[in-house]
Amino acid sequence: MVLTAFCGFLLYQAAVKLEYHWNWGVIPQFILRHDSTTGTWHAGTLLLGLFMTLRLSLWGSVLALSFGIIFGLLRISKHLYWRLIAGTYVGLVRNTPPLVIVFVFYFFIGDQIMNAFSVNTFAYGLAADDHPLFALLFGPTDQLPQILSAIITIGLFEGAYITEIVRAGIESIEQGQWEASCSLGFNRNQQLRHVILPQALQRMIPALAGQFISTIKDSAIVAVISIQELTFQGLQLMTTTYRTFEIWITVLCMYFILTFMCSLILHRLEHNFAWN
Repeated sequence: MVLTAFCGFLLYQAAVKLEYHWNWGVIPQFILRHDSTTGTWHAGTLLLGLFMTLRLSLWGSVLALSFGIIFGLLRISKHLYWRLIAGTYVGLVRNTPPLVIVFVFYFFIGDQIMNAFSVNTFAYGLAADDHPLFALLFGPTDQLPQILSAIITIGLFEGAYITEIVRAGIESIEQGQWEASCSLGFNRNQQLRHVILPQALQRMIPALAGQFISTIKDSAIVAVISIQELTFQGLQLMTTTYRTFEIWITVLCMYFILTFMCSLILHRLEHNFAWN
């Protein structure tokens, strides 16, 4: 209630005292637009950006979880070599500015790896054929190399934090669990798979849920490499319409609605895991 009242007060002060001509009438067309020729409704610029943000967050989180599990297990390995590799990855990512990581990974992945695996040729082939399901899941096929580069970049960046979540979750399990499973004749892999990881997963769920929400917000940084997600679309509309406050307040609300809904879903999931 207090926060709502404070936000209402700020909006009132902005409307009354700020020397700015508000024009909210331009916003609806950027969310949904009507095609008078066909008589159908289509997603507007901001809604398309929101869909791209969802794609980046979803696939980036899947990739980050994969990296996190792999390097998290390496962090607790008995072999110093694997621990050093995982520690170097985590230290490099966590101690480097995110913007620098985006540029380095994007230009390296986009210019070197994508060309080496002929992703551009594959994307052009998809664009020539009609693949609506693929476009729905990954976005416009003509932008596939850039989108994949952004997904990999987000996955590598967020994966470093999930690595520490996985490591901490496993190390939080009591030593007695390891000893009890060892007495049953389990080897280390069986101990992890059947005893340790199921218990650690319950303890990791709250932190993983928070990291997924963070991934949604962190995906905005790929706007600097011209990925047409929500923040990038907001920047484009701001420069073409000069409706700075209206555009960014709308973008803020869309991010809030998205993250709030995801928070409710993840909270429910966390509750179910705790109940089980």
